[in-house]
Amino acid sequence: MLRFRLACLAWLLLPAFAAAQDKDPIHDRFQKFIDAGDLPGAVLLVGTKDEIKYHDAIGQANVDGKVAMQKTTLFRIASMTKPITAVAIMMLVDEGKLDVEDAVEKYLPEFKDQMMVASKDKESTTLKKAKRKITLRDLLTHTSGLAGYPSGMADLYTKRNRTLSETTIAVSQLPLTFEPGTKWSYCNSGIDTLGRLVEVASGMSFEKFLQTRIFDPLGMKDSTFYPNAAQVKTVATTYNKADGKLVVAPNNLLDVMADPKHPVPAGGLYSTAADQAKLYQFMLRGGKAGDKQLLSEKSLKQMTTTQTDAIKTGFVDGMSWGFGWQVVAEPKGATESLSPGTYGHGGAFGTQGWIDPKKGAFYVLMIQRSGLPNGDASEFRKEFQRLAAELVAK
Repeated sequence: MLRFRLACLAWLLLPAFAAAQDKDPIHDRFQKFIDAGDLPGAVLLVGTKDEIKYHDAIGQANVDGKVAMQKTTLFRIASMTKPITAVAIMMLVDEGKLDVEDAVEKYLPEFKDQMMVASKDKESTTLKKAKRKITLRDLLTHTSGLAGYPSGMADLYTKRNRTLSETTIAVSQLPLTFEPGTKWSYCNSGIDTLGRLVEVASGMSFEKFLQTRIFDPLGMKDSTFYPNAAQVKTVATTYNKADGKLVVAPNNLLDVMADPKHPVPAGGLYSTAADQAKLYQFMLRGGKAGDKQLLSEKSLKQMTTTQTDAIKTGFVDGMSWGFGWQVVAEPKGATESLSPGTYGHGGAFGTQGWIDPKKGAFYVLMIQRSGLPNGDASEFRKEFQRLAAELVAK
């Protein structure tokens, strides 16, 4: 009789047990963001160097069209392009074609005899010679003092109506804004200059180098600067929030795919969560793709450890900078769930990718939300990293 009662009790408890087993804290939390009208949808991925532990698509890629978000949905990853540009640079360093300590002018003569701003008022600007020349290291760490794009080229990211060579020539003629190596200032023009250095050192276009040396070997089949007609149909719509509602934000990049002249090394890539996972697994495997060493362990370590010493960097407290990658020096606030030494990068539309080598895990957050006060400190990022870290710890 006792055995019969225990069997009945187990049978009654089975649905509750199954429900507990099926509980998905990451999905549930992001469903709340969606229900609150803060996000249209998201693709979320957690993995290690050997496996994908979690991969979920939730909500909609296009609200008006009622297009469901898919794991294969393509996203504008914006500045998550920057670490990939850095990987390309360091591959050429491994080959002896570039040196991070070299002056940029060694490879791009237009950067010779650069001046910097000594003083400025309403009527005039006084220039002086900088104490030293800018180096590749400065560009990789956003400490070059290089100016932004001049008037008439501010639309570079939308029209792409200048070649990479033309943009770097224009920037090279502007005075530096501070002494190289003394401050940190986020610099898109500096990363685009790195893209031009890839072209000069490799003898091929920047986009071709990434395709043949990184995307193809890693199987990143959906990472591109120029989505084809089939890929365009899978691109998630970018949304802003106005008057408490999600509204479509323009995606001008898609309007220039027919005649692009500039791949934007600082932020022009489209990609998927799955493709980013392949990149992060490559990093966790020490720069290997299968049995091939595509990036030396020495270069990988330089990229992913602090190179900015005591200079204050980043958009959140406790951040430092490696070569092209942000590095968590002291976890706090938005990064409190990450280990010291975690490295990664975010994008202008809220995307985030972080690799925690101490936990042997990486986290990929794919959303398309413009107008965030600080994407690096968003509640979406903080909550995802917290829940992803809990998942990895189980």
